[in-house]
Amino acid sequence: MASVPPRKRVDPAEVRAAVLAVAGWLTDAAEPAPSRTALAAAVRLSARTLEHLAPGNSVEVRVPPFVAVQCIEGPRHTRGTPPNVVEMSSRTWLRLVTGLDTFDDALAAGAIDASGHRAGLIAELLPLIPLGPEAGR
Repeated sequence: MASVPPRKRVDPAEVRAAVLAVAGWLTDAAEPAPSRTALAAAVRLSARTLEHLAPGNSVEVRVPPFVAVQCIEGPRHTRGTPPNVVEMSSRTWLRLVTGLDTFDDALAAGAIDASGHRAGLIAELLPLIPLGPEAGR
């Protein structure tokens, strides 16, 4: 079986810019939703950042319809649904990425669908791009 080459490393400045482009929508529910292109960029780049920070194949993070990445070292799965899956909406993912919500709070609110005993390990890696009071300015 041929191995898949690793993805190109994501530029941190590009990730931050993509997330800041949707920050208004993340911090204010009354703010209009960003364009699909802007939302996709923020979700994909931040998820790929997680993939690079915690390489591995034991947890799959899904943010439909934009991305699914595998991360965190541990038991590898090769077929079918992986045993450790974390799935959520784009807004939930980006609020976790920015530290506006915590994994535990989003899980308790039903905003995250998590299965498997290793799924919660991504909480230790978040936030990736904390938003402070000056973010978006």
